[in-house]
Amino acid sequence: MVDSHCHLADETFVGDLEAVVARAIAAGVTEALCILAADAPEELARAAVVKATWPAARVATAIHPHSAGAYAGHPETAATTVRNALQAVGAVVVGEIGLDYHYDFAPREVQREVFAAQVSLAVELGRPVAIHTREASDDTFAVIREAGGGRVRGVMHCFSHGEADLRRALDLDFFISMAGIVTFPKSGALRDVATLVPLDRLLVETDAPFLAPVPHRGHRNEPAWVVETLRCLASLRGLSTDTLGAQMTTNFASLIDAP
Repeated sequence: MVDSHCHLADETFVGDLEAVVARAIAAGVTEALCILAADAPEELARAAVVKATWPAARVATAIHPHSAGAYAGHPETAATTVRNALQAVGAVVVGEIGLDYHYDFAPREVQREVFAAQVSLAVELGRPVAIHTREASDDTFAVIREAGGGRVRGVMHCFSHGEADLRRALDLDFFISMAGIVTFPKSGALRDVATLVPLDRLLVETDAPFLAPVPHRGHRNEPAWVVETLRCLASLRGLSTDTLGAQMTTNFASLIDAP
């Protein structure tokens, strides 16, 4: 199985990264996508440690919408920063990028401009994108359509929306990645939506160190616990965890390796 979105270069893993990776491998996690902030030199530097510790790990990098404010009036600088970071760390995905209107840490118009610049960069470089969207669905899909021009591919990271947004994402031929939220007791509606995702469009993630799944809620999340989310999804689909895990591996390869 694959953890399709985690933050192993986060400072919370500095002290015990080797143990975290060992537990992931012991749990049957064969690959992971490590998300890096393109404008955080210390995090980019830790990517080398992550790769040395877990050679099967892949990396993604971009400017998160929370950080978009630093590029107000200069979205092209954000794109240049991401371009340089992609090359420096050998990233296979542009992400996570998108819009966050819940916290509004950056002005919304600036978020949209920085997001669009990164989508355009992904199209230019032929890289998939990992999308973060919170309380901004209409604008998120508008930017993907306009800046992507029908040529961008990617994944909706930590999907927690309804059927309408699911249909919009699938119409773009995007993958849908489910995180630990789907295991939460009050997430019945999301579990219903999860059953509607075509098996060849489904991914699973931890978003570690965030969003630990049941039964680990309240603790620092880690890639080994992706099995709990996978187990939940497998039960919903009437499949074995081995069968669904193998499908997730195939899907992840399709995301990052497609021409």
